[in-house]
Amino acid sequence: MRAILPLLLVLSLPVSAAPLHSQFLPPDDQSLRQETPEAQQLLQVTDYSVVVGNQRQSNQQPIPITAPLIVRLKGKPLNKGASISRVLINFDGEAGKSLKKPAFDSKTRTLTLNYPVAQYRIILDLLRNDTLYVQFLSYPNGHIWADLHTGTLRAR
Repeated sequence: MRAILPLLLVLSLPVSAAPLHSQFLPPDDQSLRQETPEAQQLLQVTDYSVVVGNQRQSNQQPIPITAPLIVRLKGKPLNKGASISRVLINFDGEAGKSLKKPAFDSKTRTLTLNYPVAQYRIILDLLRNDTLYVQFLSYPNGHIWADLHTGTLRAR
């Protein structure tokens, strides 16, 4: 019985589980994801829309005209504690420009992602042809990871 007691104590300790869909994360070469995530939002995309805007702010000289490109995703949260319901993907056309970091707003339950405009066709192709998931992870060290990914697919 004495030999079994330490084993029972070890088995009763909480186990830090890997986040759902962790198999889709790239290698952690810089050891940024060693800790258990503080938060995970995992969404299966069910609907999407594309918005190509055009705006002019008339109070500025010279008058800038911008044409934002946004993909709006809706879906259902998949993991326990997830409250995400929408994703806004903004595309920026300036090559070499640093993109804004992913941000989750718990009040609106919206994740905002930013991608270079070169990724637009790839994302639209994924939306049209596969089941798509959106994942957002935040870590105690300040690291944030967000991605769009398909499930595991069989090669044709």
